[in-house]
Amino acid sequence: MAERKMMVPRLLKNILKHLRSVGEAIFFFGDILSLIFRGRVRWNDVLNQMYEQGVQSIVIVMLTSMATGTVLGLQGFITLQRFGAKEFIARLVALSLLRELSPVFTALIFSGKAGAGMTAELGTMNTQDQIQATRAMGVNPIEYLVVPRFLACFLVLPVLVIISEILGILGGYLIAMSQAHLPGAFYVHETLEAVGYVDFFSGFIKVLFFSTIIGWICCYQGFFTQGGATGVGRFTTKAVAYSYIAVIISDAVLTKIILTFWG
Repeated sequence: MAERKMMVPRLLKNILKHLRSVGEAIFFFGDILSLIFRGRVRWNDVLNQMYEQGVQSIVIVMLTSMATGTVLGLQGFITLQRFGAKEFIARLVALSLLRELSPVFTALIFSGKAGAGMTAELGTMNTQDQIQATRAMGVNPIEYLVVPRFLACFLVLPVLVIISEILGILGGYLIAMSQAHLPGAFYVHETLEAVGYVDFFSGFIKVLFFSTIIGWICCYQGFFTQGGATGVGRFTTKAVAYSYIAVIISDAVLTKIILTFWG
């Protein structure tokens, strides 16, 4: 009976704790945007972070994209061949990659590699009091440490998605050539015919949301890491998990909005 009485206060305490975290995250995001709009951006640091985040993610993005395009082309060929419509492989691969697969897969890979790296770096700095040291020197730690990482994330992820789309289409092209025995020129023509501005920009809009979400969540979790080395690992895991959940949920919402207005 006593345990049941204690459950309600514990539940309320956890709810208040999560609400407080949400409020902190919103104000944290507001501080980031305020610094960016006021032009307080260290562009040399942004470029360095873009290089680091791109290097962390580019190889696995390339391999995953090529494999995705190859598997999509192979499965599409087997399915469409049953209906005598193997000529539509190019359209299937291109539209699937541009509208959905490349933005989502690349965002998930990026959050697991570069996002985790951002969180671990900021978390280590916080547990070693380096963030407090920047404050003591009169430097805004969000401007110095967070804004470059956030902007780099916002700028790098769209580039990685474009690379992913190109390599995915190349994977489908190889399957169409080797398995479906379609002429290469025909495949390229069908791809260009299938892809419209709406198809490209619908995926690109998603990427901008994904990059904002990943940068926000990962920087926030790293900036407020507690608990020493163990805490760094725990908060890094939380950052990746929350990023995955946010990307998947936002993808469902954005897909519904885009299909409603653009089709």
